[in-house]
Amino acid sequence: MKKEAKQAFNPYLPENEYIPDGEPYVFGDRVYVYGSHDRFGAPMFCMNDYVCWSAPVDELGDWRYEGVIYRKKQDPKNKLGLRLLFAPDVAVGVDGRYYLYYAFDFLGITGVAVADEPAGPFEFLGHVHYADGTLWGRKKGDSFPFDPGVLVDEDGRVYLYSGFYTPVPAIITGGRKLQNRGGYVLELEADMVTVKEPEKLLFPKEGAGSFPNHEFFEASSIRKYNGKYYFVYSSRHNHELCYAVSDSPTNGFRYGGTLVSNGDVFLDGNEDELQARNYLGNTHGGMLCLNDKYYIFYHRQTNRSSYARQACAEELVQNEDGSFQQAPMTSCGLNGGPLSGTGKYGARIACNLWSKHGVGRYDAKNRRKLFKDHPYFTQDGKDGHENCRQYIANMRDGAVAGFKYFDFRGLSEICVMGRGTADGVLRIAADADMKCEIACVSIKTDKKVWKTFAADARIEDGRNSMFMRFEGGGRFDFLEFELR
Repeated sequence: MKKEAKQAFNPYLPENEYIPDGEPYVFGDRVYVYGSHDRFGAPMFCMNDYVCWSAPVDELGDWRYEGVIYRKKQDPKNKLGLRLLFAPDVAVGVDGRYYLYYAFDFLGITGVAVADEPAGPFEFLGHVHYADGTLWGRKKGDSFPFDPGVLVDEDGRVYLYSGFYTPVPAIITGGRKLQNRGGYVLELEADMVTVKEPEKLLFPKEGAGSFPNHEFFEASSIRKYNGKYYFVYSSRHNHELCYAVSDSPTNGFRYGGTLVSNGDVFLDGNEDELQARNYLGNTHGGMLCLNDKYYIFYHRQTNRSSYARQACAEELVQNEDGSFQQAPMTSCGLNGGPLSGTGKYGARIACNLWSKHGVGRYDAKNRRKLFKDHPYFTQDGKDGHENCRQYIANMRDGAVAGFKYFDFRGLSEICVMGRGTADGVLRIAADADMKCEIACVSIKTDKKVWKTFAADARIEDGRNSMFMRFEGGGRFDFLEFELR
């Protein structure tokens, strides 16, 4: 008898895993996700080695850890492991092998590793270079290689996309001050490492050919579906993934729109970042077409920083003209529909989170002081600890956690588990304005012990959201809830 399928949540990987920049691909009967690897509690991005996760194509709630696939020290230019592995991409070469492309933080070169299987292990192959051996990024006039995106077309031609909006200081690049003008494309030989056609500017960050108000920033990602080339990128707003589409891999790209924002900015006409529905920060991801459905993979911020990011994904709605609508952040992105309206759920699957003061960016100086009155996702335990629990910390008066969506059937009671110094109520409603009340749970917590609080609940059967607002004094740390 076939086992019951697991539900898929956002974030879709385990609560102790921090994989940003996720690039999804279907190889065989599984979806593989390749990303960089943050370390919980670290002072910088991407401090861990690359790992891989995969799931069956027909069960996107059952993710399997494939292990470490490439280590920082494997590159001969990084024997001490001091350089960080930023966002990677993977492509299948004309020889059927799997090629991993990566950049060492701001070193300004692109490395390539190769494997016989999608989950590796990958072995160092070389650095992208010209026919004379000069590394790409070292010739006068070269752009700054960053965030590689790779496409091997049906005709065997290999295209490498790259770019970074911000000037790179000379102090970081060993005396060479580099400044990109946007996003670039170049063509590689079939060996996957030698430049065949030099780079050209494809996505200018300003002026003619740029995309007003959604200009290219970073996070190049490329796919080809049904004869169309889809280029996904992070705009200068940093919190959104946009896309452009063309009939050619090297020219003619037209702006398509926002696919997702990790604060739901631009959704329903809201362009005010202070009114975002979650805390803003950088994002990076790729598009996936699977079983005639389209998805966008991205990441969210946790732990009041941009250095502990987690993998999320949303299903995209495609219009009749082929364009895509912006996807709202949800708790059920890969689930194929709403979550069950009964059962236990971690508070960590909240897709919306804000304080009574709204939200802000986690990249500000003195962020912990600035955000002392704001809720945030965090965990008990150190990075990689298997038994850690992730929760929403520091919900103070007026803080809201939102969950989308559930298929409610005969809901009669809601139980919540929390700790802290809270003395108040948790109001639960089907709308963010708290007008359609579902329940009101009295809360009086213990500082160190997780305790459960319950209240009767009523809501019409069917698909709906659920928003929880704390009202009262003290601090409420929110671990989980149960729908009965």
